[in-house]
Amino acid sequence: MNVEQLYEYVNSKEGVEECFPFGEETLVFKVKGKMFLLVALDESPLRFNAKCNPELALELREQFPQNVLPGYHMNKKHWNTIIVDGIIPNNQIKEFINHSYNLVSSKK
Repeated sequence: MNVEQLYEYVNSKEGVEECFPFGEETLVFKVKGKMFLLVALDESPLRFNAKCNPELALELREQFPQNVLPGYHMNKKHWNTIIVDGIIPNNQIKEFINHSYNLVSSKK
């Protein structure tokens, strides 16, 4: 998955807004006014932060130790940094995005 594919996939979700509150190198996606995905536009390979259930976050870090890291500049309990370099299949990347979106969009 590349940044254009990620962008199209995220924007296909209902109610998604995008902004650059941290500068032009970090694209932030929000739903219901809350962040659920942050994409580093100046990094190679592609990497993004996604919100995650704390127990699942730990499991994913164990399953993909080189590609799922504690969230960079985020609450490490609730956020993972995902490195997209071809190791994790695209369908799993989409699951990370879906999980983050669903966590945030389900809150009032």
